Amino acid sequence: MLLSDDYYIYYAEISVTQPPEKSKHIIKLYGENRQLFHIINIDNMAIYWYDYYIKSDKYRRGIVMTPTELKLAKKELTIVVLEADAAGVSFDPLARFGKVITYEHTPQELVAERIREADIVVPNKCVLDQNTLADAKDLKLICEAATGYNNIDIDYCVSHGIPVTNARGYSTEAVVQHTFAMLLHLWEKLSYYADYVASGAYSSQPSFTHMGKTFHELSGKTYGIIGLGAIGRRVAEVATAFGMKVVYYSPSGNTYEVPYERLDFDAFLQSCDVISCHTPLTEKTGGLMNASSFEKCKPSCYFLNLARGPIVVEKDLVKALEEGQIAGAALDVFETEPIPPHSPLMKYIERHREEGTDKLLLTPHIAWAPLEARERLVEDVAQSIAAWLEGRPRSLVTDS
Repeated sequence: MLLSDDYYIYYAEISVTQPPEKSKHIIKLYGENRQLFHIINIDNMAIYWYDYYIKSDKYRRGIVMTPTELKLAKKELTIVVLEADAAGVSFDPLARFGKVITYEHTPQELVAERIREADIVVPNKCVLDQNTLADAKDLKLICEAATGYNNIDIDYCVSHGIPVTNARGYSTEAVVQHTFAMLLHLWEKLSYYADYVASGAYSSQPSFTHMGKTFHELSGKTYGIIGLGAIGRRVAEVATAFGMKVVYYSPSGNTYEVPYERLDFDAFLQSCDVISCHTPLTEKTGGLMNASSFEKCKPSCYFLNLARGPIVVEKDLVKALEEGQIAGAALDVFETEPIPPHSPLMKYIERHREEGTDKLLLTPHIAWAPLEARERLVEDVAQSIAAWLEGRPRSLVTDS
C-alpha cells in the first residue's frame, strides 16, 4: 500500500498490548522480501487495516492502509560492526535487521568516521565517547559485543538518549572451564612434567614414575572467589565438586543467599589456597590485588585473574612471585592488551626462561572464546537488537 512517494509497505504486523481505548500499538513494517526493516510504537492512535483477523485477544495482523502522517524510515537500518575479529565468527545473523557493515578491526582514530551514518553500532573494545559519538546523528542503539562496557561513555549515552546493551551469560561456562584449566596446569606442575617427558629424561630413567615436584589434592583446600556473579557461582559449584571449601569476598559489599561464607578482605586473603577474580572493573576493584594484598596471602596460594586486567597491579604480582609470597599465578587478562613486551610479567618470564616458568601462566584473553561461546555472543547481540526493535529492550546498561 502506497503511503507516500518514498515508502511502499508490503506487509505489516500490528500488536495491540492493551484494550483499544488504552492501546499501545507496535507496528512491524516489512519490505518486499518480508524482511523486517522498521518498528514504530504509537500510543492512543487509531490504526486502520483490512484483511485482518484476530489471532488472539492481544494480537492482530493486517496491512497498514493509513496513516500517511507516520514518519517512516526512508532506509533500512544501518548496523556497523567495528571489531568483527574480536569474535572471529560471522555477524550475518544481524542481516535480518538491515544493512550490516562489518570491519574486521577499527583503529580508534577511524571510529567516528565509520559510525557517522550508523543506526546501530556494535563495538567490543573501541572507545565510544563524546569525541566519537558527537557526529553520529542517526545513532539509535549501541550493542556492546562483550559483557564489560567500560569502553563506552554511559553518561554521554544517557544524556543523549542512546540506549546501550551488553552481552550477558554467553561465556559463563567457557570462563569456568578456562579457570580450572589454568588452575590445574599450575597446581599439578604440568609444564614441568610435560617438559620432563618431552626432553627424553623419562625414557631413560629406571622407575615407572617421576615425582620431581610435589603437588597436592584440591580436595579439602579452600577456594576463594572475588565476585560472586554468574561466573563466580559456577566456579564455586565446580570447586565444590572437587571437594573444596568455598569462601567469597564481595567488593560491592553484598551478601548472597548461598552456601558459601562471605569473609572480609584480609580474612579472605589469609585463608585461601586458591583465589580467582570474577568481578567487574570498578573504582573499588581497580588495583585491588596489590602489594599489600599479596603480602597477606598464604605462601602456598595460587592466584588467578580471569576478570579485568587492571584489578591486579602487575609489578606487585611479579614481586610476590619473586619473593615467594604466593606459589603461582595465572592471568588471562592484563593491564594493557595486547600485553606489551616490557610488561613486568613478560620480564619475569624472560628472567626465568631457563629454569622454566611453571609459577606463572599467561593466556591471551581467551577464557571467553570457545567457538560455541563466540557464536552465542553474536546471537545475543541479535536478540538485543530484536528486543529493542519490538519495544522491550533487554540487557540495558543505561536508563534510556
